[in-house]
Amino acid sequence: MHRSAGVAMAWNVFRFCTALRGLGSIMILLVLAIVGVTYYAVVLCNYGPALLVGGSSTLAALAVLLLFHFLLAMLLWSYFSVVFTNPGSVPPNWNLEFDEESGETAPLSSSEQQSMAHGDTGNPRVRYCRKCNQLKPPRCHHCSVCGRCILKMDHHCVWVVNCVGALNYKYFLLFLFYTFLETTLVTLSLLPHFIAFFSDVDIPGSPSALATTFLTFVLNLAFSLSVLGFMIMHVSLVSANTTTIEAYEKKTSPRWMYDLGRKRNFAQVFGNDKKYWFIPAYSEEDLRRMPALQGLDYPVRSDLDGQEL
Repeated sequence: MHRSAGVAMAWNVFRFCTALRGLGSIMILLVLAIVGVTYYAVVLCNYGPALLVGGSSTLAALAVLLLFHFLLAMLLWSYFSVVFTNPGSVPPNWNLEFDEESGETAPLSSSEQQSMAHGDTGNPRVRYCRKCNQLKPPRCHHCSVCGRCILKMDHHCVWVVNCVGALNYKYFLLFLFYTFLETTLVTLSLLPHFIAFFSDVDIPGSPSALATTFLTFVLNLAFSLSVLGFMIMHVSLVSANTTTIEAYEKKTSPRWMYDLGRKRNFAQVFGNDKKYWFIPAYSEEDLRRMPALQGLDYPVRSDLDGQEL
């Protein structure tokens, strides 16, 4: 009976992962649809026509529209950077020369490497993925949705139809940041229209435009609040140099081997070049000098002697 229950659970997980893979284009279209509705409500229904009024109303509308379009451009740039950037895959024939996960400095012997190649996972010095039949670099985890091992995997996000890992984590954080700013701007700019909707004041515009404005305000308010909570969680993860998966794994451990201090932890995600902090890209200098940005090599705390406690 236990065996049948296990088989049923495995089948359910498999069907769930298959369903997530099929959501790809649908989720992208949903994001673009929300952006389209928001654009229609803010630009075409409200602040675009306000440009023709004149006076202070025109200046206010121009300021809102300029900021709106700037944040929208940064949001879409960050979003598609997450969607189309490989989060980090294990290189072909990758082999662990040093056990960085446990802090050992002695190279793996040929017998240890051969045992791992044949699927022997009894060696505590290395991590091995039975599904991919390959060694796992430090901080690497297998994604059941993508069907592969992801470098420094944080989670699989259905909204970006991709895993969030070492190579696109910064882009994901920027997507959250610009989404929060954009949805907050839309919420505040449409708030007077939302209040007027429930008043006795005559509101210009067609019924469809008013309905769209109402829907846009509610959607952006909901997204603003939800993304804010998600941002706060990820800010705490970045400050401790950990991921969502690792936060669950190490549970309440007071010390974490990769926690190098907030400044260095931040640099391992955003780089050292301040000009690139707020755009979904890295400088060539950072990519050359910071191996952690490539997802295979991470420095550890010297005071812990490379041991996770």
